[in-house]
Amino acid sequence: QVHLVESGGGLVQPGGSLRLSCAASGNIFSINAMGWYRQAPGKQRELVAIINSGGRTNYADSVKGRFTISRANAKNTVYLQMNSLKPENTAVYYCNADLSLVGTGWYDYWGQGTQVTVSS
Repeated sequence: QVHLVESGGGLVQPGGSLRLSCAASGNIFSINAMGWYRQAPGKQRELVAIINSGGRTNYADSVKGRFTISRANAKNTVYLQMNSLKPENTAVYYCNADLSLVGTGWYDYWGQGTQVTVSS
């Protein structure tokens, strides 16, 4: 069984910063890509940022230059540093990992989500 546990969400004023963390635990053999997605009320879930096992990153155009994704492979953890936050960044942020367990193939796993609210 695999758990992805997110933390770091909350309420922040426009222009502020937050750092999200997501730690994967369980009988994990290897992790390929890890990423962050978000879903705002009434909208579809969308990719925010993704990082592969080699450190290559990709970002949604709307967050480039403001958000930074990173990972600590030894800790099976991915981070999202969010700066210059805007009200339109308000959403539930979900962690995603493409990983394999010992003796299995590759599967997609999701965290439970963490609320980020940007408001004055």
